[in-house]
Amino acid sequence: MHELSIAVELVEAACERAAELDARVEVVHVRLGQLAGVIPAALEFCFEAAAAGTAIEGARLAIEEMPVTVRCPACGGEPRPASPQLLRCPDCGAPTPEVVGGRELELFALEVHENAASHR
Repeated sequence: MHELSIAVELVEAACERAAELDARVEVVHVRLGQLAGVIPAALEFCFEAAAAGTAIEGARLAIEEMPVTVRCPACGGEPRPASPQLLRCPDCGAPTPEVVGGRELELFALEVHENAASHR
């Protein structure tokens, strides 16, 4: 289950940033593409376990699932194919070997609460 190692990395990154900001992390926002090979529910479970006993214990993981998008060489668009397994342009039917979205695995934001005691 590689979701655990991903969760550990997310927790470490969030803890590091929380220390830099002297803040408590409330929510960790992640973009997760359909082709990233990560099961969202498994990542959420592993995140909670990885965060236990750390500076971000109790933080929530918010996953934004990103659809597969492709670049169509025939019509030039960047549509979403009907299925991640069938990479064809839904507009013109041409094969679309160039995937431009859907592989994301990105920590893109943290919601934090400043520690009031340190700002007196």
